[in-house]
Order: sequence, then C-alpha cells, then structure tokens
Amino acid sequence: MNKTLFCAAGFAAGLCMAAAGTLAHAQAWPSKPITIVNPFAPGGGVDAFARPLALKYSTALGQQVIVENVAGAGGTVGAANAARRPGDGYTFFMGAVHHAIAESLYAKLPYNIEKDFLPVTVVAYVPNVVVVNARLPFKSMKEFIDYARANPNKLNFGSAGNGTSHHLAVELFKTITGTKLTHVPYKGAGPMMQDLIAGQVDFAFDGMGTAATQIRAGKLRPLAVTTTKRAPLIPDVPTLQEAGIPGYDVTTWYALWAVKGTPKEIVDRIYAETVKALALPDIKEYWVQQGAEAGGQPPEQFGKYLNSEIAKWAKVVKDSGAKIDN
Repeated sequence: MNKTLFCAAGFAAGLCMAAAGTLAHAQAWPSKPITIVNPFAPGGGVDAFARPLALKYSTALGQQVIVENVAGAGGTVGAANAARRPGDGYTFFMGAVHHAIAESLYAKLPYNIEKDFLPVTVVAYVPNVVVVNARLPFKSMKEFIDYARANPNKLNFGSAGNGTSHHLAVELFKTITGTKLTHVPYKGAGPMMQDLIAGQVDFAFDGMGTAATQIRAGKLRPLAVTTTKRAPLIPDVPTLQEAGIPGYDVTTWYALWAVKGTPKEIVDRIYAETVKALALPDIKEYWVQQGAEAGGQPPEQFGKYLNSEIAKWAKVVKDSGAKIDN
C-alpha cells in the first residue's frame, strides 16, 4: 500500500477510535453516583435550589446525585475543594453570585472560577430582601436609615460569610447612605438566619429563598427588596430605589458549573436535564415560593454573564474598599 495512503488510513482510523471512545464514555455516563459540591452550610440559598434539582437529576440519570456541603470562607473553601476534583463528570459545583465577587475581593484564591470550571447555567435569580428581626421597631427603610446614621455601628448585620453578596450588598448600601454598620459573618445563610430570628444579629440583606418562610411566619420584617422591581412574593414591600436609594440594584443568582476537563457531551447532558427540570410544574411552583425566577440560559451565555458580573462586583469592591486577605 502507498505509504501516504497507509498513513491517511491510519490517521482516519485513529480519529474513529477516539470518536468511538468519546461516544462510549458519554453513553456510559453516569455509571456511579454524582456529587454536587455546595460551598455553604446546609439550610442556605444554594441548598434551597440544589437539593430539589438533585432529586430530578437522580430520576433522569438513573444514578443518585448527592449534594455535599463544604462550607467556609464565603464559599471559597468549597469552590477550591471542587476545583481539585477530577473533571470526569462525577463532580459538579453549585455556587452563586458570591463567586463572581470573590474574584476581586480576595487577595489570593486557590482557584479561578472562569479557568477551573465550565459554566452550565444559572438555575435561579433571587432578589435580596432587607429583613430585620421582628422585635425591632423599624417599619420602613427611612426609620432604619435615620437610626443607623444617628447611631454609628450600633446595628449589626449577618451574612452568609465574608465576601458573599449578602456582605457586599450591605457594603454598597453603606457607601451610598453614609451609614456605619457592624458585620457579623457566618458560614452560610442557614446559621445566620437562626441568629437573626433569635435576635443575635439585627438585620440582613438576605436572599428571598431563605427569608420568605420566616417573613410569612412573622419572625422577620421586610423593609425593602434590592432589585429594581418589586418581588411578586411580597408585592407591598418597596424597592430600595423607591425607598430613596437611587441606583441600587443587587440580585442574587445561583448557578451550576462542571469541573474543568468534564467532557462536553456530559456538560451538554446536564444542561439539558437542568432545563427540563426547571420546566417541571412542581419545580416551577417551588421556585415561585422561593421568590425566584428560573434561569436556564446556554453555557456560553452563562459564561458571558459571569464575566460581566465579575466586572460589576469588582467596581463595588473597589468603591467600598472591602478586601479580604487570605
């Protein structure tokens, strides 16, 4: 056989074998349980959306999908943990807007959210809501701001951790309003919520997903939402802009990533299953009860959105002077 033809035939055969191997790998997946790393403590916003989706994934894929909480350092410990795992399609990461903030807030991170992960999609957009312990006297944002200005650092606020959107949302608020408020960071929204209800902290800019139940129970009083439009779940509560804080607009979002190296076929499959799950009636109703709007944009679009969010929060970090040395 002509050597050139032999080499061409061999090259083509190699391509066919590689393609067959990739196809076989994709068809065989998943052959064992899958883990979604949640970088916050149980009971927080990520849990609220990760666990219902994990049940839907388990049914659709025929393998158990486990949510593993790896909390600490504003969600960066769990992100670093997930980034170190193999990109074999058996580890995914569900993080949040906090991870766009962390890129500029932390002096040094052991991972890079854009380089060490592959975007899948945003699963939920949730307005933050300014909530105070129901035993406090404030009935409006004006009363709250007037008191805060007259009593520097007397009011303390809880957050899901240093560098989370709950934290930076208040830093932005402080910059605009000229108030001084004391930060009390927690390892997740769940533990923070327990202390807020108990009165150990005075207020929070919390995600609607974790605050809604406590608002309905009368344990927390909502003063305003942080988005530019009112939240359907609490339509009588004004936005911060309506309450006299021009230009204030903060949304918490929760998203799914794959670990770098995960085959594209698997990323595409988990994306497709996510879109299917978000369209299910019970998931749609649950999202509404959490005050959330479903995501579902393709991975490429989510990647562009993530890049814009990193730039947006870098400006907030710079303007507020917030910084975390780690």
